[in-house]
Amino acid sequence: METRDDAGVYQLDDETALVQTVDFFAPLLDDPYTYGQIAAANALSDIYAMNARPITTLNLVGFPDNELPMELLGEILEGVANRVALAGAVNLGGHSVRDAEIKVGLAVTGIAHPQQIIRNVGARAGDCLILTKPLGTGFVTTAHKRELCPPATLAEAVVSMIQLNRLARDAVRKVGGVSAMTDITGFGLGVHGSEMVETTGLAVRFFVDQLPVFSGVLDLIGSGIKNRANGSNRAFLESHLDWQLSPDHDSRRPELLFDPQTSGGLLIAVDPQRVDQLVGTLLDSGAICANIVGRIEPRSNENWLVIAQSEAQSS
Repeated sequence: METRDDAGVYQLDDETALVQTVDFFAPLLDDPYTYGQIAAANALSDIYAMNARPITTLNLVGFPDNELPMELLGEILEGVANRVALAGAVNLGGHSVRDAEIKVGLAVTGIAHPQQIIRNVGARAGDCLILTKPLGTGFVTTAHKRELCPPATLAEAVVSMIQLNRLARDAVRKVGGVSAMTDITGFGLGVHGSEMVETTGLAVRFFVDQLPVFSGVLDLIGSGIKNRANGSNRAFLESHLDWQLSPDHDSRRPELLFDPQTSGGLLIAVDPQRVDQLVGTLLDSGAICANIVGRIEPRSNENWLVIAQSEAQSS
C-alpha cells in the first residue's frame, strides 16, 4: 500500500501467486459496445502491469433499468466480453445494482510466478522509461462531452483505449531487463511516474518533447480544454516538481503529465542496455508507440520529478 501498487498479490505456494484488482467507471462516450471494451481493457491493465496473466473476471454493473432498456446493457457487456475473451480470461458472472448513472467494470483475478511479479518500484538509476500508448485521453473525452473534439482525434484515442496492454507485457517478458512497471490511468503520467521513486532516493526525469500524444490534443490544450483531475493531479505533485524547461518550450506539453488517462499504456523502467531491443519488440508486437519518455536518476534535492527536455532538444 505504501507505494500504491497496481494490484494486490497473494502467494499461494512457491510457484503461484494470485494477482487481483477491480476497476469501474461511468461512460466516456455514447457507443455502448466501445464503452464496454474500454472499461474491460482498463480493468485488465492492472494485471498486465504486474506482469501477470488474467484468468477470471467478474462484471460490476450499476444500471438504471427503470429508465433505460436492458438491450443497452447487453451491448455494453458484449464489449466487455470481447476484451475478456481477447485476454484469454473467463468471465464467471458478476453483480449488478440499480443506479441512477451507468457504471461498468471488472474485478479481475490473475496469476503469476511470485518471482516474476514486476512492481511499480524497483527502478534503478540509469534506467530508461518507455511509454507504450500516447497521452491525452482526458483532454479527448472532456472535449468530446462538450462536442469540441475532432472525430479523427476521438477515433485515434478509442483505438488506444481498447488495446490490451497484453502486447506490452509480452514484449517485456520476451526481452527482460525491466526493473519496474506501472500502467498510466487516472492520476496521469506524472503521479504514476512519481510512485516509482517517491519512497526511494531516486528521481524521474521526464522529457516533455518526447511524450507521445494523440493528434489534435495539443490544439485542444491550447484552446483551454481541461478537466478537474488535471488540476488535482498537478496540485498533488506541485511541491515535488523541479522545472528545468527552456524559455522557448511548448507550454502545452507539460500539461500531458497531469492529464488523467483511461486505459493508458505501460510505463516501463528498463536497463539502458536492453532499451533498443525492447522498443523494437514493442513496435513489432503492435504496440501503438514505444517512446523513451525519460529516465531514472539520483535525486539531487527534495524534488523527485524533474520536468525537462531531452538532451537533443535542449542543445
